[in-house]
Amino acid sequence: MAKRSGVLELAVLGLLNDSPLHGYELRKRLNAVLGTFRAISYGSLYPCLKELVGRGWIAEDGPADLGVGPALSSRRNKIVYKLTADGKEQLAELLGHAGPASWEDEGFGVHFAFFAQTDAAVRMQILEGRRSRLEERREGVRAALVRTRERLDGYTLELQKHGLESVEREVRWLSELIDSERRGNPLAVTTTSSAPTPAQDR
Repeated sequence: MAKRSGVLELAVLGLLNDSPLHGYELRKRLNAVLGTFRAISYGSLYPCLKELVGRGWIAEDGPADLGVGPALSSRRNKIVYKLTADGKEQLAELLGHAGPASWEDEGFGVHFAFFAQTDAAVRMQILEGRRSRLEERREGVRAALVRTRERLDGYTLELQKHGLESVEREVRWLSELIDSERRGNPLAVTTTSSAPTPAQDR
């Protein structure tokens, strides 16, 4: 739960760094950033927002306070959240940290989503950490296949092979990104396929 809370906190601060948002729009953008397979419910979002307000990292405003149009200003039940100066400092601290939490399954996607705001050296550390983690996972899956191939039914074997292919595809994608970063041209990445969904433990 602590990992999920940290991921959600980073995503909220990162999105509010772009512009103030009310809860519904923030939830929509969070789902787009984190992926529909990790859809954010109001039950998890609003306690997080309350916590961030309490820490002084975000602030609540009514629509009228932000100068939005009359159609929204009449709907005063909508609270708009914005990043504070302390929140910007916290976001910079979170984006400046490269460690296991930033390249494991729970954290990698959201860190990657804010790579444009992340220092190049930190981006490289996260990418290399993620690739190393996936290479370890790939070898583990390969070893398991060798040990259990004769005991698996056809469907289970296909599922294991599919998992291995997913990990291999993400390793190739990460290698392309790392090569591009090393060339000092991170946005000019030519990949052979679209970015894969982060491989999960199998």
